[in-house]
Parts: sequence; C-alpha cells; structure tokens
Amino acid sequence: MRLCNNQEVVKGLKEQNKKKVMIVLLLVLVVLLVGILMTRQYSVHHETVKEAMRDAVLHDQNKIALPGGLLVDPSLVSGFVVTGGLLVFAALIRIFAIPRFTYVPGRFQMLIEEWVGLFDGLARSNSPHKNKALGAYIFAAGSYIFTGTMFELFGVQAITSEGHSISLPAPLANINGAIAIGCFSYLFIVFGGIVANKVKGIGKALKEFSLPVSMTFRLFGALLSGMLTTELVYYYITLSFVLPVLVGVLFTVLHALIQAYVLTMLTSVYYGEVTEKAEAGTIEKSA
Repeated sequence: MRLCNNQEVVKGLKEQNKKKVMIVLLLVLVVLLVGILMTRQYSVHHETVKEAMRDAVLHDQNKIALPGGLLVDPSLVSGFVVTGGLLVFAALIRIFAIPRFTYVPGRFQMLIEEWVGLFDGLARSNSPHKNKALGAYIFAAGSYIFTGTMFELFGVQAITSEGHSISLPAPLANINGAIAIGCFSYLFIVFGGIVANKVKGIGKALKEFSLPVSMTFRLFGALLSGMLTTELVYYYITLSFVLPVLVGVLFTVLHALIQAYVLTMLTSVYYGEVTEKAEAGTIEKSA
C-alpha cells in the first residue's frame, strides 16, 4: 500500500515538473516574440543578403584601412591579432608558468600538458621514426587553426574603409589563409622527406601533389560553410535572438575541433610515410 502511494507521489511530482518546464518554455518564446516585434523597426542593412554572401566568399568589399592608407581584408587583421595573441600567451606561459610546474600537476599545468601531449602523441603514433620536429609543427598548426576559428566567437569589431562596423572573421575563412597553411604543411612534409631519405624522399613526397589542394579546400570549405550559415542567420532580425548564438557556437566549435584534428592528422600521416623507408633502411644496415 505504501509502495503504491510512493509511486503515485513520484508520478505526480514528475507531472508537475513537466508542467513547470512547459510554462518556462512558453514564457521564453513569448519574450522572444515580443523582442522580435519591438526591434523589427531597427533592422537596417547597408548591403543585401546577396552582397553579404558574396563578400564572405570573395572578400572584395568591407576592406580595413591600415596606417598609410593600405586597404586589406579583415581576415588579415584577424590573422595578425591571433598570431600576436598566441605569441604573447606562449611567452607568458614560458616565463611565469613553466618554472612553477610541479611533479603533481595542478589544473593549469594539466591542461597545458594534455594540450601538448595530444599533438605529441599524434606525431609519435603516425611517425614513430622522426617526430620531434613534426610534433612541434602540428602543435603550432593545430593551435593556430583552433584559436583562429574560435576567435570568430569573440565578435571583435572593426571599422571598414566605408565607415561600417563589422566583426572580424576567422583568419582561415579567407582562401589565401587556407592556401598558405595547406602549402606550408605540404612543404614541411617534403622537407621531412629530403632530410630522411634524400632524393627518394622528394620523389615519394611529390607523388602526393594533390595534398595541398585537398588540405586547402577542406579547411576553407568547412570554415566558409559555417561562416555563411551564421551570416545568413544574423542577417534577418527575426532570427537574431538566441538562434544565432546556438548556430554560431555549434558551427564554430565543431569546425575548430574537426579541422585542427584533420589537418594535423593528414600532415603527421604523410610525414610518417615519407620518413619511414629511410629509417627502415638505416635499421637494416646497422643489423
């Protein structure tokens, strides 16, 4: 009898909680609807959605004037900011944090060790013969891709040469930035082949001539798709409440994690392939 009463009580509490959740959701929807109706009159755009999408791909408008009157793409400014921020952060860690590291790590030390260990383990597993330089490179490249992509979430404002306010995009949302990191990764692989296997290493690396192209367009396409989706959602005032936050955070975080992992994985795998044969030959000679 008591068991039946307890079950009924629990069931009643669950129903009450469901009703409360539904009431809260309805209140949130009402508040959002009121906000949309009240702010509709303030929706002013200096460009059409077609122009906004076109500029997001071609970057032929919304230039930023540097000292001296030089007009540059906003993504270049983003690249300078991200690079400078990473260098300053690395210097602060080296000067103030690393000398205080202990045998039993704290939270910050554990975070840094896991961050470095992730890329170091990736280099060791894919290139067991030569991985010191590889670990350092994919650590730098992965950190830059992740940080540069997440930079878009901060919404850092800049004034264009036409006097409009814009949010600085991710550095790699520009095809030129994606080409640079794709080609640099490929050159690093070629250099590894030269060091490890001389002329044979060059030939083996050159067989993958499509690698920089695939790296570039995979990285650029993923970041561009997220940016276009977010730009489209933000453009319409009726969608500019809550939804842009969810869309922007979701696309940005996923792309930051996935693209950093994909590029570093491809680089480490191909680097391991062009260096493996030379090491195997060395082992056979020593035997």
